[in-house]
Amino acid sequence: MSHYFQTPTGPVETRTIRARIWDEELTFTTAGGVFSGSRLDLGTSVLFRSVEPPSGPGTFLDLGCGYGPIACALALAVPGARVHAVDVNDLAVSLTDRNARSLGVGDRVRASRPEEVDPDLRFDEIWSNPPIRVGKETLHEMLLTWLGRLSADGVAHLVVGRNLGADSLARWLGGQGYAATRVASAKGFRVLDVTG
Repeated sequence: MSHYFQTPTGPVETRTIRARIWDEELTFTTAGGVFSGSRLDLGTSVLFRSVEPPSGPGTFLDLGCGYGPIACALALAVPGARVHAVDVNDLAVSLTDRNARSLGVGDRVRASRPEEVDPDLRFDEIWSNPPIRVGKETLHEMLLTWLGRLSADGVAHLVVGRNLGADSLARWLGGQGYAATRVASAKGFRVLDVTG
């Protein structure tokens, strides 16, 4: 299991990175011990280039938030959005909170561990570069848990590496009663829109 699924122990050395997201140059504080802690990863870049931000306010989820680029970009792009950012890595939760505050959206981004989210809350959109390397069983359980919390007309935007099983994941989602539509394919990644 990759190290970024666990909260690192010992001293944490932070760094500052810049990323261009939806035509805005954003600055983030990140660190080793979180997913893609040195730059905006290629899969998430493909997701941002392939899917426009939501057209209006709503309640959104950044599933597996890392240091928070998706959560922060959603809050910045959609005034009035409420964004929940979840991760099992406490350092990731802390960095997401810090980045949201520094970008001026700390009042609309709530970073937490998954079990801290109100189980009755429903999401209009879920955005995720899901942690494929946690293993199929864990990944499937995670996706079924959160996809089951989409609102009636909600959609999940997922980016998955083609060589990491994007097409088989789409087929599996179909077998679970979800429609998984490929909306883009670039740089070895598939972008899937998933609806109930």
